[in-house]
Amino acid sequence: MARNPAAPTAMLASSEPHETDPRRWIVLGVVLTASFMVLLDISIVNVAIPSVQRDLNASYAQIQLVIALYSMAYALLLITGGRLGDIFGRKRLFMIGMGGFTLASALCGFAQSPEMLIASRVLQGGMAALMYPQVLAQIQVTFPPRERPAAFAILGTIIGLATITGPLLGGLLIQGDILGLQWRPIFLVNLPVGIGSVTAAAFLLHESRAPQATKLDPIGVALVSAALFMLVYPLIEGRDAGWPLWAYVSMVASLPVFVVFLVYERAKTRRDDSPLVDMRLFQDRGYLAGIFIGMAFFSGIGSFFLVFSLYLQIGLGFSALEAGLTTLPFALGSFIASAASARLAGRLGRRILSLGSVVIALGIVGVIWTIRLAGVDIKGYDLAPALFVCGIGLGFTIAPLLNVILAGVDRAMAGSASGVFSTVQQVGAAMGIALIGVIYFGQIGGGADTASAAVAPRLRAEVATLGLPAAVADRVVAAFTVCFHDRANEKDPTVVPDSCRAAQHLALPAGGGASQAQVAAAGAAIGRVAAAEATRALKVDFSDAVQRSLLFNLAVFALTFFLVPFLPNPRRGAQGAPGGH
Repeated sequence: MARNPAAPTAMLASSEPHETDPRRWIVLGVVLTASFMVLLDISIVNVAIPSVQRDLNASYAQIQLVIALYSMAYALLLITGGRLGDIFGRKRLFMIGMGGFTLASALCGFAQSPEMLIASRVLQGGMAALMYPQVLAQIQVTFPPRERPAAFAILGTIIGLATITGPLLGGLLIQGDILGLQWRPIFLVNLPVGIGSVTAAAFLLHESRAPQATKLDPIGVALVSAALFMLVYPLIEGRDAGWPLWAYVSMVASLPVFVVFLVYERAKTRRDDSPLVDMRLFQDRGYLAGIFIGMAFFSGIGSFFLVFSLYLQIGLGFSALEAGLTTLPFALGSFIASAASARLAGRLGRRILSLGSVVIALGIVGVIWTIRLAGVDIKGYDLAPALFVCGIGLGFTIAPLLNVILAGVDRAMAGSASGVFSTVQQVGAAMGIALIGVIYFGQIGGGADTASAAVAPRLRAEVATLGLPAAVADRVVAAFTVCFHDRANEKDPTVVPDSCRAAQHLALPAGGGASQAQVAAAGAAIGRVAAAEATRALKVDFSDAVQRSLLFNLAVFALTFFLVPFLPNPRRGAQGAPGGH
């Protein structure tokens, strides 16, 4: 069997401290403060999307990359981050990861272009992957066995609080527009916290290493990174580029690269028993089913928050704070259900995952139904019941998922299995964001004519109230329809198409008793009416698009439900196993 410790739940029994550290709870506070900041940065970005778009003139594809590439960088270096800590020291890697994350946060906060923000987010994700495995390792080596459950319970609470406060804190910071910095404080707020965490770690954390740490696998990291990038990047950029040949070639070529990775990993296992991913794990059918469940489930979660944030802020015009408050019931439901899941999992076994999948699917149906029923005049509180149900489903699934999946895995491979599964979660989230972008933005462009047709009667009536001839109303509606179509299909949402520029200058022809001043006044009045109806059409378009796009989420949660029976059923009382933290 492999000795692979992996991240993020390595089995570190060999690193037990000889005596209990009297400062262990202070140490816990230091590492959990850092963890809170890293987890916060995952959820806080969603509410900043419109502000980033406006300030940096970012396209939809670039916004997807800001979110997806963070998850990919984090995923691909998680296992390597755990091994680096075992080899070179967990305190050292914690400080390097936390310092690098703080520097990357500063680069994000001062980004002058979408490209700079994307690169800085990749650096953030990589540094988070170096730091986070050391948090779990520090808990293992600092606390005696009898106190570890309490320490891990506090970690679980911190994860829940980060999920709840991320959108809300992001909304408050953006709404406050501190020093006129708009979205930038959501990253810059990390600087004092990061500097304080690194300083405290230097004085409080003890250094520890694994006595028999396995070797690094840089070639494995490079191969799987290349394969995933070749698959995900075209999905994100393909639409903006008009689906050129290179996009299809890249996606097809990713398959043989994956094959090369698998062959190399098998060879490395035979050579020195230190692969990035131990292929023997996939001989366990239950674990293999769990990998597919994790990838599907987290692709549904990551993609939901992307499209829902765009719907609220760009489609409905909610402020960042309103969007954060709207999603609060989801986070509260998740927090409550996560706390209750341990007791339920002991009774239901793997069936709690089936229950969670059904509940979150019902919540998604509730979101779709609420949007359809309330229409463009929907308020944030209208969505609260459905979002709370979604959160309940998430809490019932996400908390016991790892323990159920590990139930059939040899305990000697638990660290490797949990590290691979955590990687798959993040890869699933990145792929879900890529796929939902293809669906959602395609729906927005494809539904533009239907949305403009829905408001055309109102627009024509409003123009008539200005006392203008019917021929003018027809010209206005025709120009509005072309402009709205072109705007909805524009790759860069900040660009004003030529058809819209022409429509802005639409006015009555001079002559016929109308002075130039009257013509100008009529043109301004038409512009105001058209702008109001364009806002309404945008709400219609985004509302229709989000309803159709959420069918993707229903499909992946249904897939989760049907895969659950293939999982092992953990023994009663196994939910608190160390491998599940």
